[in-house]
Amino acid sequence: MTVDLIVKNGTIVTAAGSYHGHVLIADGRVLDILTQDAALPGARDVIDAAGCHVLPGLIDPHVHFRSPGLEYKEDWDTGSQAAACGGIATVLDMPNVVPPTSTVEALQAKLERARGRAYVDYGIYGVITAGNMDQIFPLAEAGVVGYKVYMGETVGHIPPPTDGEIIDAWRLVAETGLRSGVHAENSGIIAYLRAKLEARGRRDPLAHLESRPAVAETEAISRALLFAREAGSRLMIHHMSASEGVDLLRRAKRTGVDVMGETCPQYLLLEGEDMVRRGLGSLLKINPPVRSKEHGEALWRGLLDETIDAIGTDHSPHTPEEKMDRSPMEDIWAAASGWPGVETGVPLMLTQVNAGRLSLPHYVKLAAEGPARAWGLWPRKGTIARGSDGDLTIVDMQKEGTIDKARLHSKSKVTPFHGFRVKGMPVYTVLRGTVVMKAGELRGNPTGQFLRPPA
Repeated sequence: MTVDLIVKNGTIVTAAGSYHGHVLIADGRVLDILTQDAALPGARDVIDAAGCHVLPGLIDPHVHFRSPGLEYKEDWDTGSQAAACGGIATVLDMPNVVPPTSTVEALQAKLERARGRAYVDYGIYGVITAGNMDQIFPLAEAGVVGYKVYMGETVGHIPPPTDGEIIDAWRLVAETGLRSGVHAENSGIIAYLRAKLEARGRRDPLAHLESRPAVAETEAISRALLFAREAGSRLMIHHMSASEGVDLLRRAKRTGVDVMGETCPQYLLLEGEDMVRRGLGSLLKINPPVRSKEHGEALWRGLLDETIDAIGTDHSPHTPEEKMDRSPMEDIWAAASGWPGVETGVPLMLTQVNAGRLSLPHYVKLAAEGPARAWGLWPRKGTIARGSDGDLTIVDMQKEGTIDKARLHSKSKVTPFHGFRVKGMPVYTVLRGTVVMKAGELRGNPTGQFLRPPA
């Protein structure tokens, strides 16, 4: 017998634990996992992972690859290259593109742009917006991984549905068996506070943080939880940034709401005051904003007690001009929100594993199993098991480096993590048995596939 790939001598890590072994991949799937040192079959390719940890192919459940319509910021070529080089094997792409992914036709237009250009596998979210409730079932049949509701302003200015529309829409989503995620911010609170701050002449970086207080996020999370309970629908709270939201999520889970939570490295590792203290200004502008250390610590507690289920990056590339990188302290309102994260998220979080803040199996649960379970991809994705896709992220926990914006594969080279020292880095990304990244360099051709949840 000859297989496509053998990864031998590594420490295999899943959410359940770790052990020494060899992974055999054939026809794109995990054929076997051997834990004894026995004679191995022949293979088209062999990776000796001695000294390394072999993780399931990691998933970034929150990326904006900006295609179609905004390709000057990012496209499937550059975004998926960044993902592969960052140790990510699967991405889930957000729907606020041009046109928004609100119809089957718009979904097909997006898939046409991705086809033959992606170096990693990908799922696509549909958007629930004002007036497109009739598209929920057709989008499900066409293969969306789930739905997104923007409860606050977003890139593309997608009009949010009314509260009544959300409840009715989520009743329909419940029938599909899929999950809806929310960008949870109260637009009314934000617009009121921004108008007050602008009237006082505030344009400094911290005005952005003050215009989007924790209560704006907490109120929207509370509303979303009530609506999901009423509709009997499955829910995800995206990019959580506030301590009160973690408390709400924890209580909702205890009372039986089918809800999951996602946060991002920026909310765990940075502080809003870094806009001034480190001179980052608009480079740190993102929605919801990076808050105080107290909020970050609450998010860490939510990770450790499994209230929060997933880590994404909210990869949101913009041009340097849009981010005002030459004058980040000048006018916070004029700057775009977000930055590229799909290539930096894994080393940032592995550094936290090395620092003892969480275990490697727990990180796998957050960055592989959790997203796969949330969005209907488990057990095809998110684990290393017989029959699962042959996706692997092989990491060297001793490898050190420095995040350098100039080396990012994204079109956008603006990141507040520039200069961060990291320890623990991906050294291989394997997609269905084929190496797509080795030692930070892209390998092979774009063979990423569109992922549909099982019917």
